[in-house]
Amino acid sequence: MSDHPPFFAQVNRYFDRAAEILDYPQGLLEQIKACNAVYHLSFPLKRDDGTIEVIHGWRAHHSQHRLPVKGGFRLAEQASEDEVTALAALMTYKCALVNLPYGGAKGAIRIEKSDYSEAELERIIRRYTFELVRRNCIGPGVDVPGPDMGVGQQEIAWMHDTYLALSDGEVNAPGAVTGKPVSQGGVRGRVEATGRGVYFGTREAVAQPELMKQLDLPLGLEGKRIVIQGLGNVGYHAGKFLAEDGAVIVGVVEREGALYNPRGLDLDEIRAHRAEGGSLLELEGSERLGSSEGAAGLEWDCDILIPAAIENVIHTGNAPRIQARIIAEGANGPTTADASQILTERGVLQIPDLYLNAGGVTVSYFEWIKAHSHMRFGRMERRFRAMAGERMLSEVEGLVGKSFPSEAYNRVAVGASEEDLVNSGLEETMIEGFHEIRATALERTVDLRTAAFINSIQKVALAYQERGIFP
Repeated sequence: MSDHPPFFAQVNRYFDRAAEILDYPQGLLEQIKACNAVYHLSFPLKRDDGTIEVIHGWRAHHSQHRLPVKGGFRLAEQASEDEVTALAALMTYKCALVNLPYGGAKGAIRIEKSDYSEAELERIIRRYTFELVRRNCIGPGVDVPGPDMGVGQQEIAWMHDTYLALSDGEVNAPGAVTGKPVSQGGVRGRVEATGRGVYFGTREAVAQPELMKQLDLPLGLEGKRIVIQGLGNVGYHAGKFLAEDGAVIVGVVEREGALYNPRGLDLDEIRAHRAEGGSLLELEGSERLGSSEGAAGLEWDCDILIPAAIENVIHTGNAPRIQARIIAEGANGPTTADASQILTERGVLQIPDLYLNAGGVTVSYFEWIKAHSHMRFGRMERRFRAMAGERMLSEVEGLVGKSFPSEAYNRVAVGASEEDLVNSGLEETMIEGFHEIRATALERTVDLRTAAFINSIQKVALAYQERGIFP
């Protein structure tokens, strides 16, 4: 599309809009905005058929105002230095926004994952990790990669194992990577974390009476019609949790096309059908769009649109036709700067990616803390809390002279599991983050995206000032 300047330039346009409102020295703003370092890695891969292919990868450190830097890495055919730099910048602002003690980083390997065997993928991931170690670009106190598009627990496990082999007995080595399988020190709840965060943030937004009045929508999620673009990890889990809370998934947009059904779609049915090799378009719906026109599904009638795939899918070409009253950004950078301005002028509420998809890095932070403490969450106190609940119920039984049914003990006399604690911490982060942004938006009379950037810039600036780098 013609309104797509480089991705990093898009991020900087959002930054500049917020920076204009703040009173900081230009030098400080330029330092916050600049990318500190980008590493381009090239290495040979011996394919299963014996041929040699050169693989290209990147790792960007956008800001080292705090260490370690943090950000996932992706496997994507369209990966580039510009994309990685932009995503690293978003990580800087995202971590600052939700008060995580990290600078921003991001990585990518430019491949189409489906073109490679599992053995080839393992060799690629292990060599990429080796190259990062050689450049001191990975480590629990330096740079902590995690999962992103095309990267799951298997790829993370390969990266983790390679780092352990090269770390020479480093006691905190498991903290060098997040998104690990639980058996390797991962944290329960990480797989669903980004999608669950989208759910928490969207739920909080639709619970605000003044916002819903402005949009002419009823309070809460019950009956809200949702279109999701991208049924990967983020889109699927966001839709699952939203549907469980009363929303109706009416549309899905995917690579092979788009499907709409006003009566509602079953995401589990869709996921299972596609996993067996079936197409989204083979399922029941009132409207179907083929792969060449599937993007038009973003314009379907709904209350909430969740772009949860790639960047720049909402642009000046389709922004005037978007019918959703709320856009909940599950992906990174799904809306171009010009399109965002059009949507703001049309009164569409945009819940920005900077905030809304921070669930993944938030739970990765919990995993990083777990690795440094060398103990899973809840191990010390779960049994104690359960026993305290039992004692409380016993005391009440003595006072009232009646016994409680066993179901009451099962509900009350329990201690929180690791997953309970992780999800509770994520929920608190997302609720607190939304109200921080909303307060800034009201105080400055700006949209939520600009408010999010304002808050992030202020927090990064404070970190530089506290270090004495800027007055």
